[in-house]
Amino acid sequence: MTFNITSMNDISRLKITDFYFTHEIKTRFRDVDAFKHVNNAVFLSYFEDARRCFFERWHINLKEKSLIVASIKIDYIHQITHPSNCIIGQRVSRLGNTSFDIFSILFCNDKQASISTTTIVCYDFLKNKSISLYPEIINDFNK
Repeated sequence: MTFNITSMNDISRLKITDFYFTHEIKTRFRDVDAFKHVNNAVFLSYFEDARRCFFERWHINLKEKSLIVASIKIDYIHQITHPSNCIIGQRVSRLGNTSFDIFSILFCNDKQASISTTTIVCYDFLKNKSISLYPEIINDFNK
C-alpha cells in the first residue's frame, strides 16, 4: 500500500497542511558551513529528529519492538540560511510486510527545502530477524 504521489510535480504542490504530523526545527549556528548556508549533511539530522518524535507518538516499547533504518533518500531543493525556523511534515507513505516508508518534507519560509523518504524495518533483535508491521504503524498509515 502506498501514499498516492505519482510525480515530482505532485510533490512540489504539497504544503505543510497536507501532513498530519509536523515537527519544528530551528537552525543552529553550528549547522552552517563555509558557504554560509546550512550544510546538506545537517538535513539528515533534522529528518532524524522529526522521525524520533514521529515514533514517540506510537508509544512503542523499543525493548520489545525495534525499528531500524534500512534506507534514506534525500533530495535538496533550496538552501537554508541561519537563522531560520523550519518545519518538517511527515507521514507513513508505504506499507510492506516487514517495512514501511516515511515521507518527509522540510519547509523553510513556506518553501520546500528538502524531501526525504526513509525506509524502516520492524525488527526483533532477540530473534535476529525482521517481523511483521506493528498495528500502530498500520493505523497511522490509514489516517
